[in-house]
Amino acid sequence: MTTSTQWQYFLRNLGAWRGSFTQLSPRGEILNDIPTLVTFEGLEDNQLVKQQVFKYLPGEPEPSPLTLEYRTLGRNILFFEDGAFSIGSVQFSPIATFGAELGLIYRDRRMRMVELFDPSGDFSGFTLIREFRQGSDAPEFPPLTAEKLVGEWEGTVTTMYPDYRHPDVSSSRLSIRLDGNTLHQHLTTPQFEFSSTGRIEGSRIRFDSGKTPMQVLLLPDGASCNVPVKIPRNSPFFLESGWLVEENLRYRLLRSYDATGQWTSVTEIIEKRLDK
Repeated sequence: MTTSTQWQYFLRNLGAWRGSFTQLSPRGEILNDIPTLVTFEGLEDNQLVKQQVFKYLPGEPEPSPLTLEYRTLGRNILFFEDGAFSIGSVQFSPIATFGAELGLIYRDRRMRMVELFDPSGDFSGFTLIREFRQGSDAPEFPPLTAEKLVGEWEGTVTTMYPDYRHPDVSSSRLSIRLDGNTLHQHLTTPQFEFSSTGRIEGSRIRFDSGKTPMQVLLLPDGASCNVPVKIPRNSPFFLESGWLVEENLRYRLLRSYDATGQWTSVTEIIEKRLDK
């Protein structure tokens, strides 16, 4: 993989995307929702990309856009062939806010999620960004529920690395079942097997049995936010966003860190349900 390849993947995001920035609490309660328009314009034969972000605050006049221009990409961002991407902190530090943005594209839709942690490592909240290509009739997807995740899922797993080495591609199988307010999942890949059990609390699923307590927040538009309750010390961890775009098709994006808090990779998983 090369920088020019990454740039071509970035160009999958060209266009005008109308939507909203929805800020949520660490437990998933909606705090505010701001209508937005984000445009990416390719200039100079797509060697330059101009980005503009308009935020339409209630009762405010027509906003002046935040304007950014790109000729190269930073080393804290990676793109996938379909335009999915992650940008964020390269190192967890107890003296700075930590977090990442995870973005997915499906046809004329984009779903982005910004997950943030305070310097102590506590999950401090996140922003859900639901976007529609301007001029399309792309729908918003139904809110995600635990019941919609039940089944056997077969996935294609693609992992990208910050040093631009060749991506790793493998397969996965994820089994999810419900037993009352308990969710059981079992993941199998060529490298390992992993089982976990979560407790469903409304639109939140808590996984407290592992070394790093995790929570999955079930959100509007088929989205999910999967994060540590607190960034662990001396243990690897990941930040994840998920998106159920069809009844039997789900996308997930994971940004992984090692035991020192150093960013190591980004993984896109495209999963299809087998039994429905």
